[in-house]
Amino acid sequence: MTPLTTTNFQFKNQRAVYHGKVRDVYIIDPDILVMIATDRISAFDVILPRGIPYKGQVLNQIASRFLDLTADIVPNWKIASPDPMVTIGKKAQPFAVEMVVRGYLTGHAWREYKSGKRSICGIPLPEGMKEHQKLPEPIITPTTKAKEGHDLDISREEILKSRLVSETHYQKLEKYALALFDRGTQLAAQKGLILVDTKYEFGLINGEIVLIDEIHTPDSSRYFYANQYQERFENNLPQKQLSKEFVREWLIANNFQGHPGQNVPEMTEEFVQQVSQRYIELYELLVGIPFNPPISSIPAEERIYTNISSFLQTYAQQ
Repeated sequence: MTPLTTTNFQFKNQRAVYHGKVRDVYIIDPDILVMIATDRISAFDVILPRGIPYKGQVLNQIASRFLDLTADIVPNWKIASPDPMVTIGKKAQPFAVEMVVRGYLTGHAWREYKSGKRSICGIPLPEGMKEHQKLPEPIITPTTKAKEGHDLDISREEILKSRLVSETHYQKLEKYALALFDRGTQLAAQKGLILVDTKYEFGLINGEIVLIDEIHTPDSSRYFYANQYQERFENNLPQKQLSKEFVREWLIANNFQGHPGQNVPEMTEEFVQQVSQRYIELYELLVGIPFNPPISSIPAEERIYTNISSFLQTYAQQ
């Protein structure tokens, strides 16, 4: 399968298009978003030079599934998923922060702790913790939503002081984020996985808070294998995980963290296929069914355009 790394569509009543690190978002008049999950992959806020086969389908189908499974907690932006790589939904006014929920001292949080910091986003952490150690309870470590460059850690107090989010809204975001993390934890446990950390994005539609973008995908979340966690933790071994963290670790091992002057290491075909298999493995574990690539001789671009156009035409007639 040739990875789909770019799209350049023109739909009826299209108002604008935004090409993100991974997703291409088409804005359809007056308030519809068409979100295409491409096969691009990013790390350290840099789009890597090679796409990952089937990554877009994995991300979109996992996110679509979990949007449905959490709609009783908080409404979300999704209307439909007319193609394996596409979700169509309602346009929202995004909040200026992302809600990162952590259940374990891992990844960015561990790197900060290892450097000597004993608080993250204003939340104190005890001395003597180890990498991958479970936190006493999940914590929220918000980040800014940078249009360019790195998202930055920010505390609750800083958010409220700078009025990025009102206190009334922020209290609801905290409540929703923790409830979503709890649901995600339960669903992961049923599949023999641990939801380690994740991020949620929210917005407003007609004054109502809704969940937007993706949820519980390997790009936004980190998972450990539950049956291996304790033994590996007690023996100071790396956790076997299904997430994008192993890509970051590979980049770090090859002297790249997105800093000025650093060059992205060459991604071999073997490594690309390894990443693809990791994404497919997580899909099959989380969803509980075999991964099925689209069976069609039609190029992905043509299939996606046809499916989106057909849905938009039908939706406009409703």
